[in-house]
Amino acid sequence: MDAVDQRILAELQRDGRLTVTELAARVRLSVSPCHRRLRELERSGAVKGYRAVVDPAAVGLTFEALVFVSMRQEDRDTIAGFEEAVAGIPHVLDAQRLFGEPDYLLRIATADLAAFRRLYDERLATLPGVQRLTSTLVMEHVVADRPLPA
Repeated sequence: MDAVDQRILAELQRDGRLTVTELAARVRLSVSPCHRRLRELERSGAVKGYRAVVDPAAVGLTFEALVFVSMRQEDRDTIAGFEEAVAGIPHVLDAQRLFGEPDYLLRIATADLAAFRRLYDERLATLPGVQRLTSTLVMEHVVADRPLPA
């Protein structure tokens, strides 16, 4: 990946709706070489896809919590069952497996505290292999959806 590819990625992270013509102008390439580079970045997996960034408040998801998960057991089947179950919960926006304690970090968005409590009691507390859940509430996003550095 060279400097031109990095500029292409930087521009796409700022605005994924750019046409190839607009992108080429911004990175100072003609359209055809820019298009070839873009297709190669997509083919290689450097560009994984395109999506809209939706404001959670605009769709009624104004409550956000971080949930730290400590596992009771960490055998392969338990981990696979836990991860599959977490992936099936739409309100889990992000889930990361961590080194050390706790074992997982979940970022969850719901409409309000009551909805979070229901999700916590009915879904999160019943996940396979969970020993302990610890939650903290998000007060404010200081840095969010930042593009990857070049």
